[in-house]
Amino acid sequence: MEDRMKNQTLKTMTEWFSIEEASAHCDIPCGIYDPHQAQIAALTVIRMIDLMNTLFKDHKEHDLEFKNSMSRYIAVKEEHAELCKHEIRVIWGDYIKPAQLEKYPQLHELTHKIMQLGSKCRQGANRDTALELLKAVNEFAGIFWASKGIETKTVKAPYPPAEDMLLPVL
Repeated sequence: MEDRMKNQTLKTMTEWFSIEEASAHCDIPCGIYDPHQAQIAALTVIRMIDLMNTLFKDHKEHDLEFKNSMSRYIAVKEEHAELCKHEIRVIWGDYIKPAQLEKYPQLHELTHKIMQLGSKCRQGANRDTALELLKAVNEFAGIFWASKGIETKTVKAPYPPAEDMLLPVL
């Protein structure tokens, strides 16, 4: 009953004040979608795991400096694993349409795999898992750019961990 009253009140106010209805199909302007930030986030996860491993090997005593640096690396690793998941979720949810799913039926499974790998990267510090995440994100990027008719190329990231990235040829 209460919802009906609210709807009627809104309808009446809209009519009284001549408010025009507005609509939009997405929450950001079309064309801004880009998997690059997810790729950078995946590379950052790998880099933080590398730094964690180096720190652990180089510090015999786990003093305050060790604990400070390790906790910072862990925090950044987890933040970027979640950022990677977020960026893929946004593209999958806002950009991918039935036509792309028909053409690339593996997108559902691939997106789910990225979500799981991102969570595993948050939960642990396994470099191989982080590499799998990057590989899956690169595969997603390849499909994304193909859906736009844009060619891609594989390059080594110009910074540590110097892993492969799939980039659009612009």
